[in-house]
Amino acid sequence: MTNMIVIAELSKGSIHPSTAELVTAAHAFGGEPILVVPCTDASVADSVQSLSGISKIIAVKSDVFDGNDSSGWASALDSALPSGTVLCLATTRSKDVAARLAARRNISVVQDVIRIDGTNLTSPIYSGKANQTVSVSGEAVITVRANVFDSVGNDGSCDVSIVDASGDVKTAVQEVMQRASTRLDVSEANIVISGGRGMGSPANFAHLEAVADTIGAAVGASRAAVDTWGEIPHSMQVGQTGKTVNPNLYIAVGISGAIQHLAGMRSSKYIVAINKDADAAIFQHADYGIVATWEEALPVFQEALSAMLG
Repeated sequence: MTNMIVIAELSKGSIHPSTAELVTAAHAFGGEPILVVPCTDASVADSVQSLSGISKIIAVKSDVFDGNDSSGWASALDSALPSGTVLCLATTRSKDVAARLAARRNISVVQDVIRIDGTNLTSPIYSGKANQTVSVSGEAVITVRANVFDSVGNDGSCDVSIVDASGDVKTAVQEVMQRASTRLDVSEANIVISGGRGMGSPANFAHLEAVADTIGAAVGASRAAVDTWGEIPHSMQVGQTGKTVNPNLYIAVGISGAIQHLAGMRSSKYIVAINKDADAAIFQHADYGIVATWEEALPVFQEALSAMLG
């Protein structure tokens, strides 16, 4: 089944109450949605953690969300959103963003929806003098009018994951370390940094080892890395056919997020993912995601760790 994604509506830097109506609309379409919060400060997403009927909250951080550049909004969201059907509010800005996002993904867009019956969407035409109903097949971007659907309740409990789409790797890494340091007991030294096939070659695992030496971490690897390179021993493998780990901090570098790997580390208390592919499955399970190559991110990680521990 395709993902159902709701983009939270922002107003003056806060999440607008109409976002709860969008969740109800998503239920009418079918499926428990992922709630995506465009923001410059991820803490804004905390206000919707109690919304009922959502499967996951992703805070997408970028400075572009501080302005009204619809093209920039669409680009940042496209880089961070998983594939699926997207719902947002039918405001002037969001309708523009919706059209641009649909164009980028080459999927249909349906604007000003006032009724949802499964995949049948009704919207007014001719200045409201008539309604039209269209049937959607496949993924689409849909804008929904406010005050049409009831709001969902507030008896849920959902953690917030963060994807930094700003392109500022240094700032992203600094925030990762600030957040992680509040949740880690350094005396346990319970940290694992693992590399996948995205590291490019086994020689590049030396960069993971340098970070590990700085913080007293263990170095792991995905099955793909172990199977591809004989230099990476099976003893380093994290996953269903390798070792199961449960650290306070798990850093996945160049790992796509296959089920086999997730089985060995998904219970980690805090997961950070670094991958150049914004669609990598690992981001769906990470507390903090950085869309970047390991060449961009690891030197900054090393610098931030040294400063924090120095």
